[in-house]
Amino acid sequence: MLTTLDSVLNKCVSSPPNILATLQAVQAAFGYVALDSVPQIAAALGVTDSDVRGVLSFYHDLRTAKPGKHIIRFCLGDSCRATHCEKSLAALEKKLGCELGATSPNRRFTLEKVYCLGNCALSPNMMIGEEIYSRLMPKSVTAALENHA
Repeated sequence: MLTTLDSVLNKCVSSPPNILATLQAVQAAFGYVALDSVPQIAAALGVTDSDVRGVLSFYHDLRTAKPGKHIIRFCLGDSCRATHCEKSLAALEKKLGCELGATSPNRRFTLEKVYCLGNCALSPNMMIGEEIYSRLMPKSVTAALENHA
């Protein structure tokens, strides 16, 4: 069954309108919230485009571009920074061919930053999908990519 924006919005209309829940539902259905869908979302909720854009830009977990097949969440929290995560991040960006906040040219990976994965004792950390990779080194981050073809 093909999910349409209208079908998602019909399930989300509430009083008062819940913009965040609606945007999360749209992202769950399509993988992202397309900027050209903002007017339709705003109209369905009875709010302004600015209201929707404000929520969309505030929450870093909401994305406005189609992500790669795999989401990499790279930790930049204090513990990971203290264990020199920037070296592993540089190796990862080089291997992917994209910087933090972008999607690799082959659309296989989207690289996002987080500030804690709750695994500080084993810093530095990253997560690919639901799998956490710990005690990262430049060689281990690139090896981790091979597990996600």
